[in-house]
Amino acid sequence: MAYDNYERWKHNVIQGEPFLSIVIPAYNEAVRIIPTIGAIASHVSDLGFDWELLIADDGSIDNTVELVENLDFANLHVLKAPQNGGKGSAVQRGMLATRGKYVLFSDADNSTPIEEVERFINALDSEGYEVAVGSRAVEGAQEANKSLLRHILSGGLRAIVRYGLNIKVSDTQCGFKMYTRKAAHRLHSTQTIMGFSFDLELLYLASKIGYQIKEVPVTWVDAPGSKVDTRKEVQRFVRDMVRIKLNDFKGIYDRRLNDADRTRHNVPA
Repeated sequence: MAYDNYERWKHNVIQGEPFLSIVIPAYNEAVRIIPTIGAIASHVSDLGFDWELLIADDGSIDNTVELVENLDFANLHVLKAPQNGGKGSAVQRGMLATRGKYVLFSDADNSTPIEEVERFINALDSEGYEVAVGSRAVEGAQEANKSLLRHILSGGLRAIVRYGLNIKVSDTQCGFKMYTRKAAHRLHSTQTIMGFSFDLELLYLASKIGYQIKEVPVTWVDAPGSKVDTRKEVQRFVRDMVRIKLNDFKGIYDRRLNDADRTRHNVPA
């Protein structure tokens, strides 16, 4: 039965609005992208709803795009970029292209396994949250293969975020987050940070707007082959925290939110 559902998803274009859209940002992911697509497609296809998968390429210079396009799956879409613009840029393009009632962003390394997705759907569909955030820092979460350095840095960054930006989310950087489509489009239309810290900005905006956010404990495995230079990203993270506060002080977010709302409702400026 599971294989039959997978085959239908591969070959039959869904009609109407998908229940779920999944966005995976990808930059030079030729080694990992096909196993990740296979794992996601085989599991989600068996959950009993219509869904789409978007691979938001970030200007890969390997054969990531070719590999994905050669799959020729009916409900798999590749969004190409002419050049590398940053992970946040790729996620933004993917999120704004989604059509699903609910929208999931998941990292290409599948560090948080797709089997966690049902708890996120429940948080939005049954519990009424607008944002569900995968968390490695709340009770019930499990981490594997995480280095001591990353443990120390993660704890320090969480404290900085809590006191510096007053965000009530313990883990802002886990690459597994789900939104209602309205929340996803509104947040990503307002987004200004296109690098590693884009999650931080989105959660700051979600708190500013007043969206209900749920932290969902996840199993997380530090997958080999990470492209993140931890020390450099910590510096950028702190710099982007200052940028977020300045953006808010200058009224940039209020203006962009108003523009996004006008566009959504087709109201002239």
